[in-house]
Amino acid sequence: MTDEKRSFAEQALHYHAQPRPGKTATALTKPVATQHDLSLAYTPGVAVPVQAIAEDPQQAYRYTNKGNLVAVISNGSAVLGLGNVGALAGKPVMEGKAVLFKHFADVDVVDIEVDAESPKAFIDTVRRIAPSFGGINLEDIAAPDCFDIEQALKEQLDIPVFHDDQHGTAIIIAAGLLNALELTGRRLKESRIVCLGAGSAGIASMRLLHKLGADKRHITLVDRQGVVHSERRNINPHKREFARRTGRRTLEEALAGADVFIGVSGPDLVSPAMLQSMADNPIVFALSNPDPEITPANAHAARTDLIMATGRSDYPNQVNNVLGFPFIFRGALDVQASAINTEMQIAAVRALAQLAHEPVPESVLQAYELSQLKFGRDYIIPKPFDPRLRAVVSQAVAQAARDSGVARDIRPADSESP
Repeated sequence: MTDEKRSFAEQALHYHAQPRPGKTATALTKPVATQHDLSLAYTPGVAVPVQAIAEDPQQAYRYTNKGNLVAVISNGSAVLGLGNVGALAGKPVMEGKAVLFKHFADVDVVDIEVDAESPKAFIDTVRRIAPSFGGINLEDIAAPDCFDIEQALKEQLDIPVFHDDQHGTAIIIAAGLLNALELTGRRLKESRIVCLGAGSAGIASMRLLHKLGADKRHITLVDRQGVVHSERRNINPHKREFARRTGRRTLEEALAGADVFIGVSGPDLVSPAMLQSMADNPIVFALSNPDPEITPANAHAARTDLIMATGRSDYPNQVNNVLGFPFIFRGALDVQASAINTEMQIAAVRALAQLAHEPVPESVLQAYELSQLKFGRDYIIPKPFDPRLRAVVSQAVAQAARDSGVARDIRPADSESP
């Protein structure tokens, strides 16, 4: 370990340990200063809302924190780039997710690490604790179990269930890609797309792009064994959705003539020669973190006509999930949605894409120490510290929930709470 890395590691440990362990705590929202306050907060006053909720469960949104409370839940099987470190070791990440929810969208979070021996045990655990929450954010669960876990919980629960590693990533990729396609004069339906990585993010991204209009015949999915093609055997049904008839077998062959590359895989897997074989004005989303599939320096040296995005904050066009999940849940919670459905996801995509076209506030320029920022090849997606994100994305998601019939509270967004 280098001195620089050791220093940062020491800083990270100190940050998490001092002045008190962890990154979150409980805050009270009601006064408890007098005996009367105490009688309202607990016995005997608490019995009144208990009875109201027993008679009408929907009253839990009025009298408890359910309507602003999300559970961030993981089994620790796919934590960041560290793999299956176990439920407890994943807790710092789940606490970190709670910080982002609260900071960006004022959503309260309880992080829950489930030591489950099977997907069924995990599903049963989450189902049993779900009544406490207004939404469930699944996190860092390995594929293919993540697909089955999310689908089962969606079917069994009447609150939003959202696997951010799937849909959060997909939404940000889609928003950036729509803008990149616009800049290069392409249509999504006609674009030839290569996705390297067939886990949760890759599959979900291709599914969402297909719903937005991408043609599956023009999507090539590539995993560790090469192109996912129709003659391959022993591939899971999620990959099978994108198995196409093609004679191409390798990533190098797949990228020849491609319009778009989306990488959600690992570092240094794409060579300059591969980029040189792509179509004119290629779109390259090299999203492996912290080290992309090809570095921006190598990519721009190979092609002067490309639009590039990474997952890193020190390069233009960062594809960052924090642009999505806090505001998506904010919008869903604001209307007491029973789900986060495809319509709500697409609304988030279009809101994010449109926001990048708007003049950038001075506060954003100051936060990133920039003199100017406008829609173009180096700005296809908003910055995470853009203060407009909460209103723009949340309101779009809330309206889509109303329009698609999953909103239980359909009052106008500016109406007063009872």
